[in-house]
Formats: sequence, C-alpha cells, structure tokens
Amino acid sequence: MGRTRTSGITTDALGSRIIKKEVLGKVIYRRLGSVTQEIAEQILAREIERIRLAREKGTRPRVTFREAALKYLKFEAPKLASSDILAWHIELLDPFIGDLTLEEVHDETLLPFKESRLKKDGVSLTTVNRSFEVVRRILNLCARKWRHPNGFSWLETVPLIEMERNRLARKPYPLSWEEQALLFGELHYEHNAQMALFKVNTGLREQEVCNLRWDWEAEVPELETTVFVIPAVFSEDGRSGVKNGEDRLVVLNPVARSVIDACRGKHPDYVFSYQGERLRCMNNGAWQSARKRAATKYQERFGRQAPWGFEHLRIHDLKHTFGRRLRAARVPFETRQVLLGHKNGSITTHYSGAEIGELIEGVNRIDASRSTPALTTLRVACASPVSGGSATVKALQSVAEKKLRLPESSLSL
Repeated sequence: MGRTRTSGITTDALGSRIIKKEVLGKVIYRRLGSVTQEIAEQILAREIERIRLAREKGTRPRVTFREAALKYLKFEAPKLASSDILAWHIELLDPFIGDLTLEEVHDETLLPFKESRLKKDGVSLTTVNRSFEVVRRILNLCARKWRHPNGFSWLETVPLIEMERNRLARKPYPLSWEEQALLFGELHYEHNAQMALFKVNTGLREQEVCNLRWDWEAEVPELETTVFVIPAVFSEDGRSGVKNGEDRLVVLNPVARSVIDACRGKHPDYVFSYQGERLRCMNNGAWQSARKRAATKYQERFGRQAPWGFEHLRIHDLKHTFGRRLRAARVPFETRQVLLGHKNGSITTHYSGAEIGELIEGVNRIDASRSTPALTTLRVACASPVSGGSATVKALQSVAEKKLRLPESSLSL
C-alpha cells in the first residue's frame, strides 16, 4: 500500500486510490479506482465537509446516479417526446456511473464511458455528447430542484462536464434547384413528393408537416389568402410541438399553395395522408429509395459523382435549403427568422395584414419560376464524414426501469 502526499489517501498495487481516514469520530473509507490525486483529494475534502455539516445541521443523504436517473425517468422524462431516447442513454450510462454517488460523477469518471462508446461501439462524438447532456440535466435537477426531507438538495453543486466539439460533425446540405428536380423526380408516390415540395417551400420541420391540420388554416381577408397557424403544442399527448415553444405562422408561396390545393378533400383532419391515414414521418423507405436512385443518376445528369451530402440527404436538409434560398434572395434577417420558426426576440405572435404580406413577399422570392438568384454552395471535396454508425433505440423507458430496478422508496427521496 503506497502513501501519497495527503494523509488518508493511499494507492494499492494496481495504482487505484483508496481513502481511509477518521474525522470527528467517523471513518471515511472509499475505493476510488484509477483517479488522479487531485480528484481523490477533492472527494476526501467533500467527505470531511459532509461530516462537519452533519454535526452542525444534519447530513445530505447519499444518492447514487442510478437512483437519480430512475427518478428522472419516472417524473421528468414522461413530459418529453424523447422519453424513450433518454431511457436508452441512461441504460448505456448505467454500467459506468450507476453505482457512483452523485458527487462522484464528473469528467474523469465519465471518461471510461466516452472511450468505450468511441472506440468499442464506434459512435460519433456527437452521440457521446447527447449522453452527457442527459447527465447534465439529471445533475442540475439534483442540485436545483429535488430535495431530501431535511431540506438538503440531492447534490450541493453541479460539476462542469465538458463536451468536446465534434469537428467532423455532418454539415447541412442545401440543394440546388437542379438537384431538387433530380431528387423529387424520383419520389414516385404522390404524397411523398407533395410533403417534400411543401417542406422545401415553407421551412417546416418534419413533424410540423406530418401533423399539419386543416383547422389550423386561417383566412386573411385583406390579402385574399389563407395562412396556417401551428399551435405551440400540437400532439395529443401534449409532448410534441413547435420547437421554439410558440405558435408558428406559415405563409405560402405559389408552389406551397398548389400543394395545399392538391391535398384538399383527401382527409377530413390532416393535410397530408395516405389511404385515409395521417402520415407519421417523411424519412421512410420511399424517401431513402428515391435518394439512392437520384444519387445513381447524378453522374449521368451532371457529369460528376454525387456529393456525399446528396447521397445521404436528410429530411432536415430541406429546411436548410429553404433558409439558404431566403438568404440568397436577400430576404431580411428578421423576416427569415419568422419564416424559419426561430425565436427572434419579439414578444408578439400576432401579425397584421401588412406584416403577413411582407412574409408572403419573402417566400415568393424563392419561387424558381420567378428567377430566384442561383444558390452557389462551395463544398470541400472530401470523403464522407467520420461516423461511428448508428445504434438502434431498443431500450424504452419500461426496459430501462426494469434493468435499473430499485425499491420504490428510493424514488421518493
């Protein structure tokens, strides 16, 4: 057993640090593993402070990350549309930090998880950061919201968890008019082509398109037209809605208007449907097959190999295309913010006829038939982005809770 510079901290034959120290009649004993001397000293200092505070005004009960994660899954995650994804991240994290107390969760104890995901599982740095975001959220709730019966928060302070920037992250790929014509020409099913055409002319997000309802259409008499107003929360379970949390105004240029007119009468409630049912997503087999066919024909059409971004075009790239075309057409920044559904600092979500007219004039500028300025995108010739592939989201909330089962009493701390 090797001594260190700090009384009470030793190292074993494998280099793991151990705390064994008596303070005010209480024995502190912790096996810390291969952490640095600085981290061991910080943990010892916190334990000494805990004992001191316990003598003065009681103690903060120990809570493991697993207990905090289960409380999060039970009371917080169900409010979110991504609850199943959150449970999946927690299940991945549990073998690495589930048994640690909240005070022991920090950059160094998260490092084995990060290395395992990057090297063993082959995922991207962005995917790892998503898991770290879940850890941050849980620790923030422990420090700022959740309380023990004696009034102590579950965690005294939240550590700084740094997330390394992924410089190889996939970049947006805005389409040129020629690429759009090639791709959309391969969307053989009418409803898929209509949704894609509507999205690239309105900048809506995928679920805003899929959930678009006829009763959201509103007349603007002074302009002799109609617009759509998407409510901030539009799903039946109340968990899905406009990303910025505000009602969203959708104005239509002639192309988007033609799509709406073609869809009238097909479904009593939803604008986009197929065989009497609402369409749940756009990134389906038809989209992926069309993208593959278009990439194959790219060489024949343009005389060069299809860019990686075109071969792997995402549904969300249609929104990027809309935004880039607005900018190329010199639509003012504030107008672009409204058209893209971004928060722009304005407190009002009500628009006069003149303001709506300005928005319509903005989207009309990107109509290809009206000589919209060409969108030239400079792209670096390179191989595909380094990516670790994708993992199937197979652990839903119920599965995670089953695997991380704890006594019910532990959730009511």
